[in-house]
Amino acid sequence: MSHQYAVIVVGGGIVGATAACALAQAGIQVALVDARKPEKEWDAGSVDMRVSALTRASQNILRNVGAWDEMAQRSVGAYQHMHVWDADSAGVLHFDAADTEFPELGHIVENRVTVAALWNQLEALESATIFCPAKVADVQNNEQGVQVSLSDGQILNADLVIAADGRDSALRAMQGIQTTGWEYKQDGLVATISSEKSHQATAWQRFLPEGPLAFLPLEKGQCSIVWTLSHQTAEEYVALSDEDFLVRLEQASGGVLGKMLSVGTRGAFPLRFQYAKQYTSERFALIGDAAHAMHPLAGQGANAGLLDAAAIAELLIKAAQAGRPLGSQKVLRQYERWRKGDNLAMMSSMDVINKMYTSQYEAVRQIRGSGMSWVNHSAIVKNYFNRYAMGLRADLPEMANGV
Repeated sequence: MSHQYAVIVVGGGIVGATAACALAQAGIQVALVDARKPEKEWDAGSVDMRVSALTRASQNILRNVGAWDEMAQRSVGAYQHMHVWDADSAGVLHFDAADTEFPELGHIVENRVTVAALWNQLEALESATIFCPAKVADVQNNEQGVQVSLSDGQILNADLVIAADGRDSALRAMQGIQTTGWEYKQDGLVATISSEKSHQATAWQRFLPEGPLAFLPLEKGQCSIVWTLSHQTAEEYVALSDEDFLVRLEQASGGVLGKMLSVGTRGAFPLRFQYAKQYTSERFALIGDAAHAMHPLAGQGANAGLLDAAAIAELLIKAAQAGRPLGSQKVLRQYERWRKGDNLAMMSSMDVINKMYTSQYEAVRQIRGSGMSWVNHSAIVKNYFNRYAMGLRADLPEMANGV
């Protein structure tokens, strides 16, 4: 059976579902293809092991595609402060929402909350069709456009395919797009913890010799942790008993949240610096982790992907309104120019910071401690970093600006 659409989005995670929502809301016929149906309901006391620190720009995007209200009803954890300190120097950096025009710096949101809200929006849009569970077997260009063959034999035709199928993108490989990068030889250990002291609506991050430990405040008083460790240490810590792990965690935290009381399921994933050499090819575009993967120390991966989704949606909607073909090289080149430089700048910044704070050279420790404290005492510089981290910068897609 053959189906005709304007755009096919492959990958229904946060980034892909956002792109599909934005296009379908504009009346563009979209097919979303994903191998697994997302979780829609869960036990009231459970917490997703994976969360994202969503910026003001990301909140604007998600509100514009109609997902934010449901997300807020389910659970979003606003944070008003961010406190960063270095275990090996006197460096301290503190950000406060009171220094901005907003009531919070951002929100910590379980990934399943965001995805569920986006899929509920998609399912209600007449211009959106979901193929799930479904896998892409082949992608071929022809005179009419691009043809996507699903593993169950169905054929989807469109003007453009957008791949949002993750860091190990199968569609990127099908298109022969090469990547550049390296393994960090670090893992990100994630879990949900309860602590003796309140998180005080603060995102806490301590730089340690193996990598940063972040406590991300959740709405119900718990914290989601993201702990960057060597691969070997991460494996050991995942295998520890809860009691032993909590002792290690409390020691690593410097006691900032008091005694560690409980921990949920632990998982670890390898960290990688990776970017696609090109974001587009004929009638094809990469967004999100399929285009770039960065170190999670500042929690910018999902935010960068959401900006990709908003940018390509904006360009495609304008092309459709002007009667131009959606798969044109002009449109795709615009998208790549718009997003590639910004993503590389963010990725490179995270890479430099990670290398600085895992260096054991005394001179580097002194420089980073002095630099952190200097930024903390310079209102102008700190405000610049604060606003940049909140996604409040130039050249954003209209949806990210709240328009």
